[in-house]
Amino acid sequence: MGTFCSVIKFENLQELKRLCHWGPIIALGVIAICSTMAMIDSVLWYWPLHTTGGSVNFIMLINWTVMILYNYFNAMFVGPGFVPLGWKPEISQDTMYLQYCKVCQAYKAPRSHHCRKCNRCVMKMDHHCPWINNCCGYQNHASFTLFLLLAPLGCIHAAFIFVMTMYTQLYNRLSFGWNTVKIDMSAARRDPLPIVPFGLAAFAATLFALGLALGTTIAVGMLFVIQMKIILRNKTSIESWIEEKAKDRIHYYQLDEVFVFPYDMGSRWRNFKQVFTWSGVPEGDGLEWPVREGCHQYSLTIEQLKQKADKRVRSVRYKVIEDYSGACCPLNKGIKTFFTSPCTEEPRIQLQKGEFVLATRGLRYWLYGDKILDDSFIKGVLV
Repeated sequence: MGTFCSVIKFENLQELKRLCHWGPIIALGVIAICSTMAMIDSVLWYWPLHTTGGSVNFIMLINWTVMILYNYFNAMFVGPGFVPLGWKPEISQDTMYLQYCKVCQAYKAPRSHHCRKCNRCVMKMDHHCPWINNCCGYQNHASFTLFLLLAPLGCIHAAFIFVMTMYTQLYNRLSFGWNTVKIDMSAARRDPLPIVPFGLAAFAATLFALGLALGTTIAVGMLFVIQMKIILRNKTSIESWIEEKAKDRIHYYQLDEVFVFPYDMGSRWRNFKQVFTWSGVPEGDGLEWPVREGCHQYSLTIEQLKQKADKRVRSVRYKVIEDYSGACCPLNKGIKTFFTSPCTEEPRIQLQKGEFVLATRGLRYWLYGDKILDDSFIKGVLV
């Protein structure tokens, strides 16, 4: 009993608030619908107690659900790991290579970034994911990626069951001729009766679950491919963007230098092992990282400082000509702007005519940047 109480603490219960968000609600809803319908339909198509194949099929369904939920909750509740409040490097001179976070009252460790949603500096931050309502980073990158792998595999299995169930159930009720389709009403009087009745409602529910399964397979499968590409290069999504900006900076100023990403170990297998380990605990402590030959611990942070200085020089300053309420999907700005809203939870900046903004990058109808307010900046997304 004492061990149980030591695991269930007040802090753990507070983390349950992460479930009260549209991302986890939708994600868990899709998992629940697909898993439940697949188990019900597998009883209709391949009764698990009559054959070995049916038993294996049913056990595999349960196995997919358990593994998906295990990695999903791991990614959500274990979290990415945060830089300790007040952290600074052991060698005081190294602070010159680091940015200081006023919110956390600490220096940003290599590969860490401040997340406005979590309100903390996240170790090896990849991105803030609304579907787990948490950041993906150092501690939960493996669990998050495994979830992205297992979810499509489970959905493919479920989709196969949905298709076979609809096919076999409709085949039992329809007889197909060359010119006509005759409905065989005697199917309802056949023995033995089906354990689960497959009527119009069951058909509609199966069809709906099939759509969810196929949509999830495509969407989540694409995210898995993206994550594996950056993992095999030992990067994060943020670091890939930093590398692109570094190459752009060198090209813009025509500098005689070559940017070398410091954390790529030169081998995909070695990069893979930085995230995936047999123990489930990633390598390192999240604050210091092994680097390739010719680089040192602060190579990337020095590049970030250069880009920050360059940002002030090259950022484009715009004057606001229309008021903007800060809505995520503004209807009054046109259909194209509405449907091209960025897929991000970054705050939209409320603007008034005559104000100035500093744009750092942009899409076709949206800009990312800062609102100039006296000597300070408000970062976010602009329409």
